[in-house]
Amino acid sequence: MTDDKSTTHFGFQTVDEDQKAGMVHGVFSSVASKYDVMNDLMSVGIHRVWKDAMMDWLAPRPGQRLLDVAGGTGDVAFRFLERAGDGAQATVLDMTESMLLAGQTRAEAESMATSLDWVVGDAMALPFEDNSFDVYTVSFGIRNVTRVQDALTEAFRVLRPGGRLMVLEFSQIPNDLMQKVYDLYSFNIIPPMGKLVTGDRDSYQYLVESIRKFPDQDTFAGMISAAGFEMVKYRNLSMGIAALHSGWKL
Repeated sequence: MTDDKSTTHFGFQTVDEDQKAGMVHGVFSSVASKYDVMNDLMSVGIHRVWKDAMMDWLAPRPGQRLLDVAGGTGDVAFRFLERAGDGAQATVLDMTESMLLAGQTRAEAESMATSLDWVVGDAMALPFEDNSFDVYTVSFGIRNVTRVQDALTEAFRVLRPGGRLMVLEFSQIPNDLMQKVYDLYSFNIIPPMGKLVTGDRDSYQYLVESIRKFPDQDTFAGMISAAGFEMVKYRNLSMGIAALHSGWKL
């Protein structure tokens, strides 16, 4: 009897597809309370610059409705609402409730409470109707999804015609030498730092490995196009350590 289960990767491990979501949930449940602190330490604060660059390109407008998937502690949603102004709404969706709870305790959450919703949900099966949002964002989260193409298809479904997808994700540095230097930093500094700050080395070992497994910029742009998006473009950030991908539902 053959085993016909589909497999995927969890970092450098090969696992059954039906196992990955639970394993990722375990990672983010473990690090939720220190997630923002670790983001600052790992990137030396540069993740904030990258998220601001995301907002610059997105140019939020009054009255827009945002869905921020894998939005965790609300970083992107807060920025969006601050820039969009009157009448804007944001829904933060994450599979890990403890991440959402950490976001709701932030000062920004209280000041923006009437414009914010927090939803526990799966990027591959969004609990929203077709054509519901003007903007879909996901920051440093899509590489953790079991089937990335399914998540992109769902993004296309819930966006209104004229809606925009924007993905901020770690990527590949085009220069091989610089990539090797960055890998040395990632694999030798980040997991021990995670152990020191959160008491959890394994979760940060996974996060580093998941970055290396994610498709390069051109391959991922092709996946966005395959989901139905048009005018797909990307911009490298910090020499390609991260990249912003943009696409439109036309």
